[in-house]
Amino acid sequence: VQLQASGGGLVQPGGSLRLSCAASGFSFRGYAIGWFRQAPEKGREGVSSISSSGGRIFYANSVKGRFTVSREDAKDTVYLQMNSLKPEDTAVYYCARFLGSHPIAGTWAAPARYDLWGQGTLVTVSS
Repeated sequence: VQLQASGGGLVQPGGSLRLSCAASGFSFRGYAIGWFRQAPEKGREGVSSISSSGGRIFYANSVKGRFTVSREDAKDTVYLQMNSLKPEDTAVYYCARFLGSHPIAGTWAAPARYDLWGQGTLVTVSS
């Protein structure tokens, strides 16, 4: 049972990256998946979450209009498309499995509501 995040790298400000989160060992279709990030010396921040159906999506205010989350159940994979990247987006990005299928506005960004975490992928935005 695991989540594997990938797709990080070094990108210039204004650039784009697409992160992937591949699931294995559990019934992926029944779970919401979240993306979090952690910058040096900062706490873990919720970035986005997508419900099991894909019909309920949340974003942090800091990424709204720039990031897009999606899922491809046939591949047991969730994506995070990141556009117009800024230096403050630099962090290790993690995907995680939500304790349930449909997060709500009050809990989607709480790390304690997620029970399985990927290993993280580093995104560095710098010129």
